[in-house]
Amino acid sequence: MSKRILIIDDEENIRRVTRLSLQAAGYEVGEASDGDRGLKSFGDGSGWDAVLLDQRMHGMDGLETLRHIKERDATARVIMATAYASIELAVDAMKLGATDFVRKPMTPEILRNAVAASLLKQPRKSSTAGPSSAELSAQPLIQIITMNGFTILDSEGVREEPNERRFIVKSPSGSEHEVLVQIDEEAIGYVERMTRKKLPAENSFWTSQAQRLLADYLWKQGKVPPTRKLNLTDVDRDELPIAARWQTN
Repeated sequence: MSKRILIIDDEENIRRVTRLSLQAAGYEVGEASDGDRGLKSFGDGSGWDAVLLDQRMHGMDGLETLRHIKERDATARVIMATAYASIELAVDAMKLGATDFVRKPMTPEILRNAVAASLLKQPRKSSTAGPSSAELSAQPLIQIITMNGFTILDSEGVREEPNERRFIVKSPSGSEHEVLVQIDEEAIGYVERMTRKKLPAENSFWTSQAQRLLADYLWKQGKVPPTRKLNLTDVDRDELPIAARWQTN
């Protein structure tokens, strides 16, 4: 029997392209144009094998929709999709029980791979208290799939120095490589000068920036850094408003 996937996204063109891509892979697909309609279609969850859920929607957003889905079916497989990925958003989604977290736009191959990977995973119950520290260290904090098929896995448990972030990069061919991103003091000082807010190297903002740097490199170069190392030396001015609102954890 074909697996049934529910798409919840308020952009009609994206729903159509996503539906056609999944149907071409043999899935049965349903659509909903916002969170409220998505919940009506989802029902008690028994009719669906996975949900592809957009984060930024009119009305009820993706996180709120996810929370209601998990209240109805704690074992539901939900893949969050967004063009506005951040570490904080991913953590919130995973605390609510999301199975995966992917960045838009996606190629049909990346989309189908993300859905197939989600269906292979054991459904995980949500928890209002969030995952334990042991659970966070035992599994990736966030998974990002780039537009050209690289998967980036980030775990806080592999950090050795405050100014280091280590990622596991899985290439489209399936090979895995560890990549180290070092955060330069110049970048930290620049953000502090421009925002009048101190975000030390261990702050999760720098995890987000390191991941963005790595994802941009993989997209532009189409390969893992030959030295398995990148240096974060500056921050885009567009990121400064985000830094100004970031929690000083």
